[in-house]
Amino acid sequence: MNWYIKVLKNFTDFQGRARRKEYWMFALIHFIIMIILVSIDMALGLGGGAQGYGILSGLYSLILLIPSLAVAVRRLHDTGKSGWWILIGFVPAVGAIVLLIFMLLDSQSGSNKWGNNPKGE
Repeated sequence: MNWYIKVLKNFTDFQGRARRKEYWMFALIHFIIMIILVSIDMALGLGGGAQGYGILSGLYSLILLIPSLAVAVRRLHDTGKSGWWILIGFVPAVGAIVLLIFMLLDSQSGSNKWGNNPKGE
């Protein structure tokens, strides 16, 4: 849970680096919370439709949009890529695969132009 809170505290930081563990722990906790909120939305009949998103899960997603983008950009910085690479996600199918590969890559050793390695190497 500390990784999740760390991302929320650094929601305006698009400049630094985020190690793999920080990104994926945030993603895991975010996913679990979304499952719970979608279930509550469906149980209470607060929207839904084909996607299953309702008021609670939609509001939560909107609130977490900027922190999610910030940690993704910092993760790209950690691998030595520019944060602008996040835009490749708009390319159907291929973009998501490329972004997933970038997020799975190990940190770039030592310092890069976005700061020191967060692993402390």
